[in-house]
Amino acid sequence: MRKIINIGMITLLSISAITAGEIKGNVKYIGKVRKAKLIRMDADPVCAASHQEAAKNEKMVVDADGNMANVIVYLKGVKYSGKAPSNEVIIDQKGCVYSPHVFGVQAGQPVKILNSDATMHNIHGLPKVNKEFNFGMPKSLKEKSVTFSKAEDVFVIKCDVHPWMKSYTQVFDHPYFAVSGSDGSFSISNVPDGTYEAIAWQEKFGTKRLMSKKVTVKGGNAELNFSFEPPKKK
Repeated sequence: MRKIINIGMITLLSISAITAGEIKGNVKYIGKVRKAKLIRMDADPVCAASHQEAAKNEKMVVDADGNMANVIVYLKGVKYSGKAPSNEVIIDQKGCVYSPHVFGVQAGQPVKILNSDATMHNIHGLPKVNKEFNFGMPKSLKEKSVTFSKAEDVFVIKCDVHPWMKSYTQVFDHPYFAVSGSDGSFSISNVPDGTYEAIAWQEKFGTKRLMSKKVTVKGGNAELNFSFEPPKKK
């Protein structure tokens, strides 16, 4: 059964059903989209030379149809007893930007940080619940790994050498999360039957304007759509 749920908010019910489905959806921006600001990398010739065209700020990535990328969508308060996956989540420093700009990871899942640039980076993670980390990665050091032990809301990972470099991550104690792609789409798989509170986080709107909606999965797939819009002027 395919069901569209895109309004309201409820308290999460416990997951006890055997069947599982998939939540698919899209994130839109409703409003006038301003041109993304160009990133000035003049301070490091290696960074500047790595781009044929100037890199753009990724605080809001919206296409011509209003589809919004880099939005974390997740189910709130889910009770999950499974183990964290052993496969690594990879974040790369390439062209003096972080890729991906936004990502999610489970507590206990390894995060591999790569340096694909021929220049020095200093990676500084600023969690509040998990342990802060801060280490240099010269061009000769191509990878480093970290692990977060506890679930935590979104925090920033930045480069102390190149101040424009920022990435955002959220640590989950369950696997029911996704990040919207360049076309605004996302998919959360293997969701047991139930009714959940779904949350969407976007960098520009931040934690004060989280989107919250109800979604029900019952015997198959469900569809969930979010839309962000600028605050109305008073």
